[in-house]
Amino acid sequence: MAKKAIFIDRDGTIIKEPADEQIDSLEKLEFVPGAIFGLRSLMNRGYELVMVSNQDGLGTASFPEKTFWPAHNRMLSTLEGEGVRFDDILIDRSFPADNAPTRKPRTGMLTAYLGGDYDLATSFVIGDRMTDIELARNLGARGILIGHAGNTENIDGCELVSDSWDEIARHILSADRMVSIVRDTSETRISLTLDLDGHLPSAIDSGLKFFDHMLWQIPHHAGISIDLKCDGDLEVDEHHSMEDIAIVLGQAIDKALGSKTGIDRYGFVLPMDECKALVLIDFGGRADFVWDVEFTREYVGDTPTEMYSHFFKSLCSAMRCNLHISARGENNHHLIEGVFKAFARALRMAVRRDVFSYNLPSSKGII
Repeated sequence: MAKKAIFIDRDGTIIKEPADEQIDSLEKLEFVPGAIFGLRSLMNRGYELVMVSNQDGLGTASFPEKTFWPAHNRMLSTLEGEGVRFDDILIDRSFPADNAPTRKPRTGMLTAYLGGDYDLATSFVIGDRMTDIELARNLGARGILIGHAGNTENIDGCELVSDSWDEIARHILSADRMVSIVRDTSETRISLTLDLDGHLPSAIDSGLKFFDHMLWQIPHHAGISIDLKCDGDLEVDEHHSMEDIAIVLGQAIDKALGSKTGIDRYGFVLPMDECKALVLIDFGGRADFVWDVEFTREYVGDTPTEMYSHFFKSLCSAMRCNLHISARGENNHHLIEGVFKAFARALRMAVRRDVFSYNLPSSKGII
């Protein structure tokens, strides 16, 4: 499996950069607000942390080494005390006029990351200058610009502009848990954007009003984002739309879970007025479906009740999970709504990432 890295600038990104652009004394050492916490939250999350810094003329009379290392080493020891360690630290000592191949935004210092062992398309560059964003473009990585939140221009190669290290860390940790899928067949056309961490707005239009009401229980109670639009052949019947939505939603959840590292994996039972609904879920990579729900009406709203077992079975298969659903109650509206709410809560529990652990939830070591 290809490795991923976060290439991080130093001055102006981790520590504040003074007006003379040289941090050559301990008195000038000051961390960018939130940098330590942000970096700590990125540790052990599947990325190598690599510091990449231009230090103009380091080792020359204009910037003697003896003035550089005390502040630099104090920065590193402070970060290490908070659990932040870099896998590599790369410093270019040239002047801009030297046009050295090792100076950012050139990639001469980063040849070890260019040989194919690293998935640079899913790696990041974080910095406070446009040269950092140009470095991201040169690497084929994703660029994040810090300290320019007022800049609303569309910067080529920059997917986030923020002054907040908390926002930057959340963006990176959520990046692989956002998925967009378009499914276009002769029966339906479905577009779906899913964010397992719930940072995006939700919108749902299946073409079936009661089914929309049920699907809305998922973002409400699972804490995820769903932007779904379905244009289906409802003039035939509801089957194709409900089935294909289940397939697309299940595929998106499965893809967004990725390796499933750090997730809780399992998850819920809840009462809904006179009804009770139980949903057991296990994202173990194998599909097994059990349905124990009995309806007494053919339709609830504009959707046939027989389609709900088919919806969840199709969803289960696409998610590659064990999904066992049982519900009892008198009111058919409450019955199916209880199922959707219990499913959403089970999903919320199962896809949640443990902030203190990034282990794979399997004794086999693979899911």
